[in-house]
Amino acid sequence: MTAEPSQSARWLRAAKQHPVTSLLMMASLVGWFIGSFFYRIPEQFVFGGLDNGQPWRLITPIFIHFGLMHFAFNALWLSLLGSRVERALGPLHLFLLVAVSAVVSNMAQFVWAGSVAFGGMSGVIYALLGYLWIRNWLAPHPVLWLPKELIGFMVFWLLFCMTGILDFLIGVGIANAAHFGGLVTGMLLGLIFGTVNSFGKRLK
Repeated sequence: MTAEPSQSARWLRAAKQHPVTSLLMMASLVGWFIGSFFYRIPEQFVFGGLDNGQPWRLITPIFIHFGLMHFAFNALWLSLLGSRVERALGPLHLFLLVAVSAVVSNMAQFVWAGSVAFGGMSGVIYALLGYLWIRNWLAPHPVLWLPKELIGFMVFWLLFCMTGILDFLIGVGIANAAHFGGLVTGMLLGLIFGTVNSFGKRLK
């Protein structure tokens, strides 16, 4: 009879199996601390950087989270969606997908709102959703598969947030442009990689 592994052992094993997902969650945890307890967000995490040689600031706003629920919601979806991409396609694939979708979703939010006062992983989350949705539709893979109900809920949530009702009820702005930009980016990348993968299989 063997002993069940402890909770910490299971977490460590999961972290080793999904290193990029784990690092993103740890960085978001740091970003939650900054967004929740710092009076002023450090410049390195604020969107911008092209005018002063700090291109990483096109990405770093995704790590800032304003409140525990904001962080917990994004961490939950990141663990669900990011781990699927990493397990099926590898850490580098997930890293590049996150980097591209972070830049596009952050730029979309900045252009739409005209402000750098935003943060959160939600744009990337929607990119991962769109990527898995379209990629698996074109080139089915058991690990990449998502229930239609989950996809439908997330799209409904996106549209609901865009009505502005939630902003009014909770008094906090929702980065709708980042969500929409992330979803479109993920779908386009899913279309590209899914088509290439499907075409490659036909040639074999």
